[in-house]
Amino acid sequence: MVEYLIARNADWAAERVEQDPDYFKRLSGPQHPRYLWIGCSDSRVPANVIAGLEPGEVFVHRNVANLMHPGDLNCLSVLQYAVEALQIQKIIVCGHYGCGGVNAAVDERRHGLIDHWLQPIRDIAERSTEEMSQFADEGQRMNRLCELNVIAQVRRVAETPIVRDAWARGQELSVHGLIYGLSNGRLRDLDCGFDAPPQH
Repeated sequence: MVEYLIARNADWAAERVEQDPDYFKRLSGPQHPRYLWIGCSDSRVPANVIAGLEPGEVFVHRNVANLMHPGDLNCLSVLQYAVEALQIQKIIVCGHYGCGGVNAAVDERRHGLIDHWLQPIRDIAERSTEEMSQFADEGQRMNRLCELNVIAQVRRVAETPIVRDAWARGQELSVHGLIYGLSNGRLRDLDCGFDAPPQH
């Protein structure tokens, strides 16, 4: 299997050079992405591919169910580096319909360590019981929970000291929430973004 990946890589690299002889020369220089993408680890949702972007155009952090845990030093380190060192202009939280993490958060079964990680989604579901009850179909409820999770994580990102400090010093920065449809390959803006600190 590893040999297969190496062979695929060799084919890919050769194809890139054939199409553009300076491709890797450009990539080997400093990176200047405009976007930070906080997305789900799901193998079907690769940021570059679904957004139609080339390597170097998007800085990426992925985890199960695209969560922004306040104590997640990995995500916070990526966020700080993107905002302060790379001076990115757009932060995108992208979820997707059919998210296994969202489903696992509310399926009333034990999954081990991941249950702790997914607690924020259970909290969102509990706060949204009335809204969720409007959907008769379980699939629709899960789709809405995927959206509500993105909306909540966008706010969490906007509330971090890293992003607030960037706004305080006048840095051009905005946070956006997108949802991806596995069934049609389309991104949709959830219109839940911020370009200034959230009002409580």
